Amino acid sequence: MGEHPPFDFETASQPVAARVGAGLAKIGIALKSRAWRDAGPERLTPTQGQAIVILKNAQRGLRLDEIAVALGVTAPTASDAVKALVQKKLVTRRNAKDDRRAVSVTLTARGEELAGRVAGWPDFLLRALDTLDEAEQTAFLRSLVKIIRGLQDAGDIPVQRMCIGCRFFRPHLHDDPVQPHHCAFVDAPFGDRHLRLDCNEYESAAPDEARSNWRSWSGNAPASGLEGAI
Repeated sequence: MGEHPPFDFETASQPVAARVGAGLAKIGIALKSRAWRDAGPERLTPTQGQAIVILKNAQRGLRLDEIAVALGVTAPTASDAVKALVQKKLVTRRNAKDDRRAVSVTLTARGEELAGRVAGWPDFLLRALDTLDEAEQTAFLRSLVKIIRGLQDAGDIPVQRMCIGCRFFRPHLHDDPVQPHHCAFVDAPFGDRHLRLDCNEYESAAPDEARSNWRSWSGNAPASGLEGAI
């Protein structure tokens, strides 16, 4: 028998991005399956479940555009979710107090009770993420920020209230490898492990400033940035 050529993983493997995408899809399936299992007789979709949890955490009525941004979906998708929740008597819609042309969505008593139950849906995923050490979790968070920004730039999701797009974000302002960034809103240094994906104090940076901050944050992170607790 002749000798076989050495096995080449580069030519035999799918691109890394394709495998990562397949992995994220598997996580999405797990989240959807768990959501349907725990939704109870109301049979909430994951989007509907997330919407009532967002409303509960907000502790006030939210406009439709605020719900869409918080969910990371388009306005029509958020509108469909709210319509379904109204039909299930979990939320009510009324004119916003500060703008009669806008609609404010609030939870009913039944919605409040259900939101408390479904808020724990991601707990099983958190337990899985706890198998990563601190440096791995920080690296994963950085990767998520980049993925979300890519989805934003492609127009697949609305702009999210993340640190990297905020006018208060000052990347790599400090020499400290653990906390190299600065938040001008609270006037304090912080690291990548503190990056927020949804911040209530978020204010959009000017386009040029946002691009400059992105280049600085995404391209110039020090090698030590994934060590310890950035």
